[in-house]
Amino acid sequence: METWLPTLDPSLLEQAQRHLDNLTKPKGSLGYLEEIAKRFVFITGNFSPLLPLKKAVYVFAGDHGVVEEGISAYPQEVTRQMIFNFLQGGAGINVLARQVGADVFVVDVGVAGEPIEAEGLIKKRVVSGTRNFVKEPAMDRDTAEKSLEVGMSLAKEAVSKGYQLLIPGDMGIGNTTPSAAVLCALLGALPEDIVGRGTGIDDDALARKRALVGKALEKYSFSDPLDVLAKVGGAEIGAIAGFFLGGAQQRTPVIIDGFISLAGFAIAYHLNPTLKEFVFCGHCTKEKGGRFVIDRLGLRPILDLDMRLGEGTGGALASFVVEAAMRIFTEMATFERAGVSKGSEVETT
Repeated sequence: METWLPTLDPSLLEQAQRHLDNLTKPKGSLGYLEEIAKRFVFITGNFSPLLPLKKAVYVFAGDHGVVEEGISAYPQEVTRQMIFNFLQGGAGINVLARQVGADVFVVDVGVAGEPIEAEGLIKKRVVSGTRNFVKEPAMDRDTAEKSLEVGMSLAKEAVSKGYQLLIPGDMGIGNTTPSAAVLCALLGALPEDIVGRGTGIDDDALARKRALVGKALEKYSFSDPLDVLAKVGGAEIGAIAGFFLGGAQQRTPVIIDGFISLAGFAIAYHLNPTLKEFVFCGHCTKEKGGRFVIDRLGLRPILDLDMRLGEGTGGALASFVVEAAMRIFTEMATFERAGVSKGSEVETT
């Protein structure tokens, strides 16, 4: 599995900054929008992208054996039921994707039970649900690697179809538990810092969930990020990690969504730290540990709306802001073109 990433040209940032400073506004007056525009140009090398940006949300679905420990407010069959909801256009991500003009694709990468037959479903299953990581490793290393390859290949396929902005989403009952375990293992964090209520579990279930993550961290030693994914992760988490790498390899920005997306990003980042140059952090999830992870990894969220749905919803909303930044960059007049006098430099002490 190749985790290489292209080398980006720092002069693109300088060129983009000069262009922004020549637009009809005081320097820096559009704040983080300007940084987003610079980052988009830096990643893509494209100063005049076709607008509106063509956006794709890939919802990766997988199930988790650890749900037998009672760490979710919903039964496992909801994963399968929600897949049909996505395909019928009725889920939260479908609504927000329509609002921002994004296409939604649903991928079965690790759903439990018999293979799902449904029109429009992308069938990339590498496992029929993971094992209960409290008792044994969730996956073997080969399966974990295959899950990454699913995400990488789909990202590259999306770029070949003309998509300019990629957003990984997730669906998997219980998946905040393996995501928390992955993040604790990679960041050296305590379960108390990371493990949250997920689907809205009560205090007893939350205490049990934290204890289970702590037990798994004591049970296993980890040799590398792929080993973490295999022992305490999930297939959809691996696919999201691969999606980040695949998009970056094609110099196409990928937007981090919520908690599960952060876990996938953390795996990919620890495989190649340069990845941080190629992504936007869509929002700060309300899920416990979200802010901790974002701060630890040095990310800046575009939005903070107390969201914790997942599915790619926060990333989809943030994509609208990325597109707005590029409209400013490409459509706003320069001082010369508008015939507006350029302000003098003012020094402050």
